[in-house]
Amino acid sequence: MDLQLIADAMKKEEHLVLVGHAAPDGDCVGSLLGLFLGLRELGKTVEAYLADKIPAQYYYLKGADQIRLPEGILARGTTVVFVDCGDAERVGDTFLPDLAQRGTTFNLDHHRGNPLFGTHNYVDVEAAATAEIIYELLTALQVPITPDIAQALFAGIVMDTGSFMNGNTTGKSLRIAADLIDAGVDINHSRINLFESKPRAEVVLIARALDNLEISPDGTMAWISLPYEEVAQVGALDLFPETLINYTRMIDGVEVGMLFREIKPGIVKVGFRSKGRVDVASLARQFGGGGHLQAAGARQSGSLPEVIERVLEVVKDVMA
Repeated sequence: MDLQLIADAMKKEEHLVLVGHAAPDGDCVGSLLGLFLGLRELGKTVEAYLADKIPAQYYYLKGADQIRLPEGILARGTTVVFVDCGDAERVGDTFLPDLAQRGTTFNLDHHRGNPLFGTHNYVDVEAAATAEIIYELLTALQVPITPDIAQALFAGIVMDTGSFMNGNTTGKSLRIAADLIDAGVDINHSRINLFESKPRAEVVLIARALDNLEISPDGTMAWISLPYEEVAQVGALDLFPETLINYTRMIDGVEVGMLFREIKPGIVKVGFRSKGRVDVASLARQFGGGGHLQAAGARQSGSLPEVIERVLEVVKDVMA
């Protein structure tokens, strides 16, 4: 669907509820806030919800304190905008029932395999980040890109491109980033908050994760396991460092890196990273997840050792 048509349809809505995916990352938070602030510039009544608290590193973004946790069933017929959700279920199991009575639905995303579940869908799988789509949508809506909007969208692009080092980075990514800098992004403020303000518990978690790093005998796979008890012991249950998994991929010879984190007993979040030869989005889909060529994820039921064994067998077959 043409983005201008999405913009025209959105202009007709007076009250919109924005939702992002569970365990929100930088692109989810930045995109959600960029759109939240932009629609308010148009005089719209806007609410924003996430099933989980946003990571502390994004508290510096304008409007972060106005993102709310789900608070009961939405009014029947509410217009809902899904941001950075590969499917509706990505909002989280506890939140999804609240959205059952929604009315008009906008689906703004960049994940391959998105089933186009909205009334209005705009899914650009070539976009490095959903924040790029939000930038173009706000431009179509003729919303001025304020410094606060720019700061949010810049954070989304930086985090989903790995500071413009991942293979999903395009010329458009860099051009949009340049426009956002011209619009008022404070680079130093962004760097300090995104990369140089980690809570002590996160650094301890990284140390524990590296202690649990394993490498396959042939050196092509590496993985980190984080049992629930260990994460709880260091006080990091609410922390989901986005860059932690990258320690597996940065090892010479490793083609696929994985992070197995037990988010609660019997439920394991699996992250996949690839240097490019292996399509980890396809791998993740085999486990009910999804993502991108070089970065994807899924959730699995079972004990941590069971899930690790199950996933490694599939990855070994793909790598063979």
